[in-house]
Amino acid sequence: MEPKIIFEDDYLLVLDKPSGWVVNDAETTKGQKTVQDWLRQNFQFSIFSFQEMRNGIVHRLDKETSGILLVAKTPEAFVELQRQFKERIVKKTYFALVHGKVEPAEGEINAPVGRTSWNRERFGITLEGKEAKTKYKVLSRFTRLVYPVRASCFSLVELYPESGRTHQIRVHMQYRGYPLVGDEFYAGKKTAAEDRKWCPRVFLHAAKISFLNPKTGKPVEFKSSLPEELENVLSSFRVKSLQGKRGI
Repeated sequence: MEPKIIFEDDYLLVLDKPSGWVVNDAETTKGQKTVQDWLRQNFQFSIFSFQEMRNGIVHRLDKETSGILLVAKTPEAFVELQRQFKERIVKKTYFALVHGKVEPAEGEINAPVGRTSWNRERFGITLEGKEAKTKYKVLSRFTRLVYPVRASCFSLVELYPESGRTHQIRVHMQYRGYPLVGDEFYAGKKTAAEDRKWCPRVFLHAAKISFLNPKTGKPVEFKSSLPEELENVLSSFRVKSLQGKRGI
């Protein structure tokens, strides 16, 4: 599956990125599908002289995260959209399925996120980290029989990160004790391995974004539906509930 175009004009490209695609080229991504390479191959605007601007890619999503990705088609639009991200004009909404019964059902996590000293590929709550804030709201709660004698609780959460730190949502939810389903880094390899028996990847989707059109200055909003593989996970919960499994 390749990225899908949600919207395109002379200045902006809004993509729906599938899970499994790395956003930016790097030494460590050789041989993998990257959005940056896909842009070079499919769009004329991506070959002129702003390679240092990542072929117009304004922000990032993790490899397994699906959903909305913004791409600028001109250097001027790139600079303007980056300004909006920096000044927090851009508003983003994500869906995540997490372990546990998230309480309170609506709230805010405000804790600095930075690289861990023991593993530079991982992030955590650190004194040296950058300020980070995530608001959230619980949409649904479910139970699932993980082992024959134990039912585990899960929460479907809508999240609104007000900053854009790397792994921010994953780190913040783990910090509160509710790691994302399928997340090997922050839920732990054993837990993630059990999760992936019924959920094929990290359950995180960039569902909505709003900002100002870089040319007209008018407010715009775009949405991305939950992909089939994640809808199937939720459907399995709902079916179990209809068959008598207790909802929460």
